[in-house]
Amino acid sequence: MTNRESTLSRRQFIGAAAASVAAFTIVPRQCVARSGQIPPSEKIRMAAIGVGGQGGSDLKQFRKTNEVELVALCDVDQKRAAPTYELFPDAKRFTDYRQMLDAVEKDIDAVLVATPDHFHAVAAMAAIKRGKHTYCEKPLAHSVYEVRQLMKAAAENKVITQLGNQGHSFDSMRTFREWIVDGAIGNVHTVHVACNAPNSAMGKLAEARISEPVPDTLDWNQWIGPATFRPYNHAYCPASWRSWSPFGTGTLGDWTCHVVDPVFWTLDLGAPDSVIAQAKDYDPVADADTFPRGEVVKYQFAAKGGRGPVTLYWHSGDEAIPHPEGIDPALKLPQVGGLVLGDKGAIMYGSHGAGGVRIVPAEKAHAYQQKLASEPLKKTFPRVKGGHYQNFLDSIRANTPAGSDFSYGGPLTEIALLGNIAIHHLGQELQWDGPAMRFKSSPSATEKLTPRFREGWTL
Repeated sequence: MTNRESTLSRRQFIGAAAASVAAFTIVPRQCVARSGQIPPSEKIRMAAIGVGGQGGSDLKQFRKTNEVELVALCDVDQKRAAPTYELFPDAKRFTDYRQMLDAVEKDIDAVLVATPDHFHAVAAMAAIKRGKHTYCEKPLAHSVYEVRQLMKAAAENKVITQLGNQGHSFDSMRTFREWIVDGAIGNVHTVHVACNAPNSAMGKLAEARISEPVPDTLDWNQWIGPATFRPYNHAYCPASWRSWSPFGTGTLGDWTCHVVDPVFWTLDLGAPDSVIAQAKDYDPVADADTFPRGEVVKYQFAAKGGRGPVTLYWHSGDEAIPHPEGIDPALKLPQVGGLVLGDKGAIMYGSHGAGGVRIVPAEKAHAYQQKLASEPLKKTFPRVKGGHYQNFLDSIRANTPAGSDFSYGGPLTEIALLGNIAIHHLGQELQWDGPAMRFKSSPSATEKLTPRFREGWTL
């Protein structure tokens, strides 16, 4: 029996009388096992790994759909998970995701992964190998190698996947793309994206090396998971792990899948040819455990399809988007969002899904709106009914790819991960060979593409 078929065994035997009545209106789950579809009459049964913080927020959104039955919850931090436990008192509780999946494998259809970044890949892979549809928070993984392995496994196991960049399902994403395709700002040549949140632990490096007692409510060994073991310190968790490179991916990992997403999708950027980073007051060796207080990362993308080459600049922390030539210095540029420059104008947008998208300067926006008044722009890119979470559930039922599945979310995540490697090679222009998964002239950068899993942990 395959993993996918075993998922459906809990309802495999139906009384003959009941079956004869239901046959005309309900398609039994086992009849569609090989297609991956679940009948509209049945709720999608889900387990969750990492249920405090963002995981708890995700579960609330899934609950709003009224189409999910939460079977099991797993978290290593009982204090942080407590509010979610209270919301779902009937769900089974675990501290080890492997034990949870072994226990409920036959009772679930899908898995939510909302752990710290370093845990995404091992947890998502365990679900995928069991044939479970998987919703994973962004970034997809902690390393390029893990991204590639998750993409491969998802395709081989024919599961539905979704990356947790919720803005990808916003209407504003489609409006932005339609404007670009319509030539509203001409040919795009330069993009600036930014997030002013500094996910940095600079100044805390010495403090974090001091061993502290592990709280009674935390399984520290399990929290460390596949990362190299180190003594517990409150600086690492629960909410500050993103600032530490062994566990998180900094501001780049936190926000690329939001603010780069509109241009990545619309311009079909794919993989960059090169990447180079600059940061002040940061030593890539001495400060390697964390990230700078701010950085600028420059990516070069080759011409593709009908567009020319594109230069993308990432700005974070105290490194803000500069006012390009031709842009009014008084115009307030996004602190979280993007500025897209074409040869006929510019577009600005906000944090998620190109929210608040608008053309600048005002006179160009007015002229374009006048054009649309006489020549209305067709909505050529279908809107997502019900949003990102509903899209995942609908895709499971229809056995069709979700909007930000791993085949899309994986390469988008790689943009962030390549930038972080460049930060640890400041000032070096790294030439990227995507198909070969290597940097052409930097063995040390190439080594950072593949993690060293702690003994006992593997994909």
